[in-house]
Amino acid sequence: MESKLSKAEKTRQFIIETTADIFNTKGYAGTSMSDITDATRLTKGSIYGNFENKEDVALAVFDHNHAKVRKVIQQRIQQAATYHEKLMVYVEVYDHFTRLNYFPRGGCPILNTAIEADDTNGLLKERAAKAILDWKKNIQGLIQGGIAAKEFKYDVDDARIALSLIALIEGGIMITKVTDSQDNLNQIMKTAELLIKMIKA
Repeated sequence: MESKLSKAEKTRQFIIETTADIFNTKGYAGTSMSDITDATRLTKGSIYGNFENKEDVALAVFDHNHAKVRKVIQQRIQQAATYHEKLMVYVEVYDHFTRLNYFPRGGCPILNTAIEADDTNGLLKERAAKAILDWKKNIQGLIQGGIAAKEFKYDVDDARIALSLIALIEGGIMITKVTDSQDNLNQIMKTAELLIKMIKA
């Protein structure tokens, strides 16, 4: 029984990893079951044996892609010595998203999913919204830690700064993708860096 469960889990993970870039590039609506079966070389029966439907695959893929990016960020935050450096990890990581392989092909999964699912898919929208709110909470935690350590000003509005930082990062990625200009992202990330510098004590 245990080996069967293990095999099922391996198949499920294989489907997720194999289709991760496809969903992130083509989107939920643009990814067909044929795309999934062609990429995995599995039958529709095998796919449906591990997932209820295409939406179920898309949700699992979003979690996978988001976790991949989050893991890299958390590792770098843990290595940073100061709270200012910890906050700057977000700027540095996302500023290089086009050149680093820990981002799935197609860019930021939160941005891609949020844009596509806004009015078309409630479950994917909820998943993207939760990711953003968790991100906001993490940034707020770093700011509060910096205030306690007297690195940041005592009266910083951590919620406003967190949301503004996320908006700059995600907006910068969107503009860069549309214009095919890394320089546009660099300019926007300089503003994000200034925002973080402004709260230093």
